[in-house]
Amino acid sequence: MSNMVNHTMKTTLNIDDTVMQRLREEATKRGTTMSALVEAGLRLVLDEGASFANDIEQLPELPRWNSGGHLVDISNRAELYRVMEEE
Repeated sequence: MSNMVNHTMKTTLNIDDTVMQRLREEATKRGTTMSALVEAGLRLVLDEGASFANDIEQLPELPRWNSGGHLVDISNRAELYRVMEEE
């Protein structure tokens, strides 16, 4: 019997608002979490390997905007949490 240990990492991703809304709706519809759906999607993409690289070229470019710059150095966790609490 294998002693597999699963580790999870909390991270921050920038995701388009319309994609997030669809993700919320789909998670609710399926009775699961947004994190579980994102992880499942990433696993599919990573398992597809090279075939996915060709699909990326067919996707439209995501919108870009000027965010106004950084509020904090994101590698400074304490400062990041402080700013997040203020907003």
